[in-house]
Amino acid sequence: MFQILAATKNKHKVEEYKELLAGKDVEISSLLEFPDCPDIEEDGSTFEENARKKALAASDSTEMPAFADDSGLEVAALNGEPGVKSARYAGKNASNEERIAKLLENMKGKEDRRARFVCVIAVANNGEIIETFRGEVSGKITEAPRGTNGFGYDPVFMPDGYDKTFGELSSEIKNKISHRAKAAREAIDYIETELSTIEDFDL
Repeated sequence: MFQILAATKNKHKVEEYKELLAGKDVEISSLLEFPDCPDIEEDGSTFEENARKKALAASDSTEMPAFADDSGLEVAALNGEPGVKSARYAGKNASNEERIAKLLENMKGKEDRRARFVCVIAVANNGEIIETFRGEVSGKITEAPRGTNGFGYDPVFMPDGYDKTFGELSSEIKNKISHRAKAAREAIDYIETELSTIEDFDL
């Protein structure tokens, strides 16, 4: 079985990736199993920059093939904010509730509620980026949080074609349509078909 490291300590992301990998000939570990691996500052100006930086650092530190994602919410009426600063929108140590509260405060009086989630996944090994993948899902920001599923801004994001937020949708549905699912499917297909044949990767 092919082994690869998810360069994250976010339990919610790890759970999503494990669900997406169910039935695949890929075994995933995460930085939760490598507590000594240093945290990487996400100071890039794009999702791709941050994903590449995290994937390279994790692969170098653990000497394993690794993938990392950077994702965020882009809101049209806020000129693309919070964007790459989604996780730090209300401060470095703010809770999901505090980030959502700030977003809704900034959206007061805005008629244009259009938004999109973006996810970029970078795959690294042997000191270089092998490939990157991008996934997006469009929708709108609701007036108030709805639902308790998911994490982050899920309770205030309603994807196009649905009358429920990501916070209300089941993980089965979310894992078919989300930005992370779209990028991850491409990355997983690449890992299974391309990387598993490379001699330098441990199988």
